[in-house]
Amino acid sequence: MDLKTKYLGLELNNPLIVSACTLGHSVDNIRKLEDNGAAAVVLPSIFQEEIEGHIEDIESILAESGAEATTYLPPSIADSSGPQNYLDLIRKARAAVDIPVIASLNGTSLTGWTDYAAQLEEAGANAIELNVYFLPTDLSLTGQQVEQRYVEILKAVKKAVKIPVSMKLSPYFSSLGHMVRQLDAAGADGFVLFNRFYQPDIDLEELTLQRDLNLSHRGEIRLPLLWLGALHGHVKGSLAASSGVQTAKEVVKYLFVGADAVMTASALIRHGVGYMKTLLDGLKLELEQREIESVSRIRGKMSRHAVADPTAFDRANYIKILQGAPRG
Repeated sequence: MDLKTKYLGLELNNPLIVSACTLGHSVDNIRKLEDNGAAAVVLPSIFQEEIEGHIEDIESILAESGAEATTYLPPSIADSSGPQNYLDLIRKARAAVDIPVIASLNGTSLTGWTDYAAQLEEAGANAIELNVYFLPTDLSLTGQQVEQRYVEILKAVKKAVKIPVSMKLSPYFSSLGHMVRQLDAAGADGFVLFNRFYQPDIDLEELTLQRDLNLSHRGEIRLPLLWLGALHGHVKGSLAASSGVQTAKEVVKYLFVGADAVMTASALIRHGVGYMKTLLDGLKLELEQREIESVSRIRGKMSRHAVADPTAFDRANYIKILQGAPRG
């Protein structure tokens, strides 16, 4: 059975990628994920604010203690200032595994995006995933200004590095398809659909905002399923599915609508790194039961332009669903 696929121009043994999560902080985990069948791993995001906040803390210590304090800084602090820990993680992961290691970058300024992207490339990352976690809570921003920010970030990073660059996007654009095609034209090597924004809740007892990590569930597959099916065949860049992968069935569904790769984190956090083998074995079994010898045979077979009734992706289907709802 041929499970090989190509993502961001990288040859992968199968479509299963570990998406950015805490499991990627450990080289040990990354080795185990490879042993259990992961075809690539996206490291946890490096955040510009976190790096620069750490540097500011050190500079504050030095300002208060005098320049001679540099000789007394604990090595653990001095060595981890800036992005050094993350760059070391890339180097160690690349040395430890044969699968591609993809860095994930979240910047706040164009300089931050490009400077850190160049360092990630130099450290040996096979590709960079731009995690543009930007919530336009400034009510004066127009939709066009928000979209232009994404395009500018991509162009700046593409100019700064030679390795492939993907965009991890949220679904919250007024015209997602147009946004993706803009980024595709600007040189994006691929797209990850979708980023899950962590939104606050309210603790009514303490009257404080809460921020919890909510793992995805299989019901979340539907929105990326729709858009992957609509975009397949209409962009040059690779398409990766993210969110809702709990079993091999979700993996197969994503492949049917046109995903080149399928990412998961929540399932691995829930069940452990060994669950990657369960997903891979499940994918093989699903294909065997359908007498399919290659993932390329099913990719895009149920995308919007391939199905007999494309209205299943559109508003007409919404009307049918409502009309078929119980009335009692």
